[in-house]
Amino acid sequence: MRVLVWHVHGGWMDGFVRGPHEYVVPVDPERGPWGLGLAGRPWPRAVEATAEELSARGGEIDVVVLQRTEEIGLVQSLTGLRPGIDVPAVFVEHNTPKGSVPETRHPLADQADIPIVHVTHFNALMWDSGSAPVFVVEHGVNDPGLAYTGELERLGAAVNEPVRRRRVAGTDLLPTFSEAAPIDVFGMGGGGLEEATGVGPDRLVWAGDLPSGTLHAELARRRAYLHPFRWTSLGLALIEAMFLGLPVLVVGSTEAWRAVPPGAGCVSSDPKELLAAARRMLTRPDEAVEAGLNAREAALARYGLHRFHAAWDEVLAEAAKGVRGASTLKGAQR
Repeated sequence: MRVLVWHVHGGWMDGFVRGPHEYVVPVDPERGPWGLGLAGRPWPRAVEATAEELSARGGEIDVVVLQRTEEIGLVQSLTGLRPGIDVPAVFVEHNTPKGSVPETRHPLADQADIPIVHVTHFNALMWDSGSAPVFVVEHGVNDPGLAYTGELERLGAAVNEPVRRRRVAGTDLLPTFSEAAPIDVFGMGGGGLEEATGVGPDRLVWAGDLPSGTLHAELARRRAYLHPFRWTSLGLALIEAMFLGLPVLVVGSTEAWRAVPPGAGCVSSDPKELLAAARRMLTRPDEAVEAGLNAREAALARYGLHRFHAAWDEVLAEAAKGVRGASTLKGAQR
């Protein structure tokens, strides 16, 4: 298939475009949110397309993978095709609902033309999608390989904008976890973290936004990975840490219990229990190694690319079937 998809979430996109199709990624001169293109990523099956190219060759698109509601209108203005009517389309919902959960209505609720694809079962459960077709395709991650050494008696975490997203990201929990070991927080927009938490640089460090390869190598040197989020879909950094072989300490909310099996670390809604688990890993490195291997085994089984792409092929085939069926019906009515 020739798949039109915007580059929105880099981690999810990295797994998606490694599939068997040709992936057409819009690009504009500004390379902003509506035309980021490949952004230098080495994705051999993905090609960039300008607005002019999409206008001229829109009819060659087999399916559209939408990720923002504004893209529905964009597809029509760029190609002249109506998503879900003239061309098969699905909408990937990356996020947990906001507002009055669990009453939050999805923007595409109750329409029949564009299936909603959730990235976790928790999200599908919590969003009110009405009568819209709903699928769940759990994340797929390109295996970075076993790299864990745990040589540093420190915890690693990956949190974007930890100051702005304070309670959502669990930033307010970091002072508690820093009692067990110093924490290195990687990610974007972490300036002012020490001031916001009141924890000095001897116990809490914002380590900056690193390229994925460098980030993986640095995380693998920490004794354990900390996932402090209260409300998030399911952080890809958590899954990547499991692939690397890190034992994980995870706040027990949203999809965490499904992602992390017993023996791979600790999942709990009690920070004191997580703190005790962190201290065990620091004093018992052999136990940390064993937990990390269990985490990697679980990640390979649930979040490998083979399963991810097979599930996506089924979803895209179903979407194409729906549009073909609608076209046949309209032709018969004429």
